[in-house]
Amino acid sequence: MPITYDAVKALSAQLYDWSLRRVPPDTLGGLEAALATETQDGARQVLRMMLGSARKAEAEDRFVCSDAGVPVYHVTIGTAARLDGDIKAAISDGFDALVERISPPLLKHVTNPLTNERGHKGRDMPLVTWDVAGGADWVEILCQPKALGSGRWAALETFSFPTLAQIEEYVMKVVMQAGSQHCPPVIIGVGIGGSFDVAARIASKATMRAIGTTNPEPMLASMEARLLRAVNATGFGPMGTGGDTTALAVHVDYASGHGYTPVAVCFNCWINRRTRARIHNDGSVERME
Repeated sequence: MPITYDAVKALSAQLYDWSLRRVPPDTLGGLEAALATETQDGARQVLRMMLGSARKAEAEDRFVCSDAGVPVYHVTIGTAARLDGDIKAAISDGFDALVERISPPLLKHVTNPLTNERGHKGRDMPLVTWDVAGGADWVEILCQPKALGSGRWAALETFSFPTLAQIEEYVMKVVMQAGSQHCPPVIIGVGIGGSFDVAARIASKATMRAIGTTNPEPMLASMEARLLRAVNATGFGPMGTGGDTTALAVHVDYASGHGYTPVAVCFNCWINRRTRARIHNDGSVERME
């Protein structure tokens, strides 16, 4: 049986709803690990509050944060998937249906960048990026709502044949500019190389990697460790209260390109909202996270 419009519509709405009410397990683990190593009393108190809020939201089916962000989806289509219907329209219609039924209601965060008019819909909303998986018989949908705090401080700059030291210096420049305005402790994604748009996509995708995983490339693993130490040495701490925990993770990836090298940096706030599921050809839904 094919993967239908109705199935995609229902799942995309559910993923957004789920993402607002639960902190992912890897992020809870990261917060707990930070609490165990944090040396500042004020920061430890904030981390306890975060963990308590996350658990209470899940237990009582509440939003973890009132800023529900805007709907952002990353869709991967298997080449063996059998599709029936307009998947892009299904995701848009799923969001419309969610706006009508969700409790508490979503605030009007979708903003026209030319007029600053706000609503629930707008041009190219929801924001969707696409990928292909060879041989797979499923469609995977990942929902990662982007809120103002973390989204505002993403940045990109293009260099010519930069050294690793120059790349790391730029990442830290972006970190210092953001300060604590992105609701730390954050997850930082860094994308290096490719083209302008590819670097940004790599950085965004890097934030999706589970906290606590090790980069399989030794050079990047070393860079991530150095940057995490440097970010946490800034002393901004949880929610800017000071302390050792400004970031839970720094994840770096790259693509080959020309002599010009774009470097993109983006952030996820401490909630690190992320839900993912696959719809298989047989109609079954496999929830990944």
